[in-house]
Amino acid sequence: MTSVVVFDYGFGNVRSMVRAVANLGIDVELTSDTAKAMEADGVVVPGVGAFEACVEGLRRAGGDEVVYNRVAKGRPVLGVCVGMQVMFDFGYESGVPTEGLGLLGGDVSRLDAPVVPHMGWNTVQTPEGSVLFHGIEDERFYFVHSYACMDPTRGGRSSACLPDDAELRVTTCTYGKSTFAAAVECGPLSLTQFHPEKSADAGATLLRNWISTF
Repeated sequence: MTSVVVFDYGFGNVRSMVRAVANLGIDVELTSDTAKAMEADGVVVPGVGAFEACVEGLRRAGGDEVVYNRVAKGRPVLGVCVGMQVMFDFGYESGVPTEGLGLLGGDVSRLDAPVVPHMGWNTVQTPEGSVLFHGIEDERFYFVHSYACMDPTRGGRSSACLPDDAELRVTTCTYGKSTFAAAVECGPLSLTQFHPEKSADAGATLLRNWISTF
């Protein structure tokens, strides 16, 4: 049976994510056991709160090595919200750069909008060939965030972990004056700035689409 681990490192809406995956009939476990995370068909890296604290928590739990090793082996990883942000080179939430995992190039910076955080439902603009958004290209998704990556690139410090033929596909969203990455697909690495587990039927379809890549 297909198995998913929601990696528990102390940050994230883990219970709601576990329920969302379980509702799809998937064997899902919430655990901080790195061995189980390596063995599962798919791993979800959630995240809420401050960029720096999430990165430190993920590293303390060994989650950074889980992500690097899984991606290097072509094993699916889904990062959500701050769990997406920490995959980039740097976060500037504290006003100074904090190193992320660097699987992708790009900086995580504050949204330029009259009201922050960006909280609520919004539409996204999907690229051709997206697997995550197949059949839900025109749907709305639920966001709660003040920071995002505006310009993801393939050239992160640790991008050598990604397969050479992994194409970068970026889904965007506009809020205020900011157009930011709402989702990224690059080989085994999938990222969403919004919360699929809070995005009703569209979020459930996105999770099902991700699981179909296993």
